[in-house]
Amino acid sequence: MFSQNYIAGVPYWWEHGDAAPPLSSSLPANADLLIVGAGYTGLSAAIAAADAGAKVVVVDAGVPGQGASSRNGGMFGAHPRVSYQQLSKNIGEQAAAGIFEEAQSAYDFTSALIKQENIDCYFEQVGRIQLAWTADDFDQQKKQVAWIKQNTGMAMELLERDALANEISTNRYYGAIRFPTHASLHPKLFHDGLLRAALERNIDVIPHCEINSVTQQGSDFECINAAGKKISAKKVLMASNGYTRGKFNWFQRRVFPLPSFLIATEPLSNNLIQQLAPGRRMMVETRSRHSYFRVSPDGSRIIYGGRAAMRPITAERAAAILKTTMCEVWPELNDVQLSHCWSGNTGYSFTHMPNVGVHNGIHYSMGYSGSGTALAPYLGMKAAYQALGDKRGETAYSKTVFKPQWHYVGGKPYFLSIAELWYNNVVDRIESAKARK
Repeated sequence: MFSQNYIAGVPYWWEHGDAAPPLSSSLPANADLLIVGAGYTGLSAAIAAADAGAKVVVVDAGVPGQGASSRNGGMFGAHPRVSYQQLSKNIGEQAAAGIFEEAQSAYDFTSALIKQENIDCYFEQVGRIQLAWTADDFDQQKKQVAWIKQNTGMAMELLERDALANEISTNRYYGAIRFPTHASLHPKLFHDGLLRAALERNIDVIPHCEINSVTQQGSDFECINAAGKKISAKKVLMASNGYTRGKFNWFQRRVFPLPSFLIATEPLSNNLIQQLAPGRRMMVETRSRHSYFRVSPDGSRIIYGGRAAMRPITAERAAAILKTTMCEVWPELNDVQLSHCWSGNTGYSFTHMPNVGVHNGIHYSMGYSGSGTALAPYLGMKAAYQALGDKRGETAYSKTVFKPQWHYVGGKPYFLSIAELWYNNVVDRIESAKARK
C-alpha cells in the first residue's frame, strides 16, 4: 500500500515551501494585543491589528502553522455547514441571513489578502461539488438549493446525476450541489505567506511559548508562559481553535478537537487524473464519513481525507481505512500506492458554527468546524478589530450559539469514542444500505 519513501504522520504539504524563517525567542515586556495561536486566525488578526497601528505579539505553543493550518485539505470556501433552516431556528432569520451573506465576504477578504501579500499558494477558483451519497440526500439538496436561492445571494447550482460525468468518474452518487465560487490552495504555502507578511510588519512571532495563565490586572492583562515569563497586554485574543492548551477551560468546553485524517496517492498519470476527476473541483460527500478529496495543486496526485476515526489512531490504520473508502468511489485506485498519511485537529463547536466574541475580557475566534481555510483569516481579522474597539469588527458570527454540552468538561473529548461506535456500527451501515438501493 505504501511506497518505500512513506513517512507516517508527515503531511504531503510539508514537502513544499521555504525553510522556517528566524522567529523571536523571548517575550517582550508588553504589547497592545497578545495573540495566542499562530495559525491562519492568529496571523491574519496580527496583520489587521498591526496595520491599524497596534503593537502585536503572537505566541504559539509549538511551531507556527504545524497545526491545522498546514494539515488541512486546502479547500477554500466559507458556506455554513448547517442548513439555513436550522441556523434560522438557532439564531433567528436575520442573523442566519447575515451568516450566509458573509460567506462571500469571507471569500473575498481572504482571497484579497492572498493577492495583497503576494502569497504564491496555488490559489485557484475551481469550485466545489457536494456529492449526494443517497437519493434521500439529493432530495434534501434540492430543498436546500431552493431555500437558499430564495433567501440569500449565495451562488450555487444543482447537478442532476447524469451531469456528474463531467465532474467525477464514478456511479456512486445521485447528484450534487456545485458551489462555483469556491477555490483551492496549498495550505502550507498559504500559511508561509501569512507568516512572512506578519514578520515584514515587525510583528513578534514566538514559537514554543505556551501561555498558561491570563489574569486581568487593572485595565491590562498579565500573561505568563510555561517558563514563567510574563508579558503585559492591553488586550488578549485566543486563536488556538482545536489546539487550545493550558488553563483555558471555558474555551476547551466549547471547542473540542476532532481528528481528521488524510492520505496522498503516489504520482499518477495525467490521463488517470483526467479520468478520475475531469472537473478538477474540490469534492465533498454528504455521507457521515465526511469524505473530502481533490487533485493536488500540481495535478499529480489525489488527496483524500475524512473520518478514519474519531480518536487518535496510527497512521497505518488510518491509511488502510481511507484507502478502502477512496476505492469505494474510485475502484481504479485499488493497486495505487500511498505516499503520505497524516492527521490534524479540527476545532469543532457543538453547533458546527464558529463564534467571534469576548469572555472575561479575552477576545477569541474559533470553532470553524472544518471550514477554516477561508473563514479563519476573515474572522481572525474581525476578532482583532473587536479587540481594538474598531467598528470594522462587526460580524454575524458574533451571534452564533457558543455553548458547551453538560457532559463535556474540556480537554479530552471522551464522548468521541462512543460516537465512533455509533457511526461505525449504525450510521455507516444505514447509509450504505440506502446507497445500494
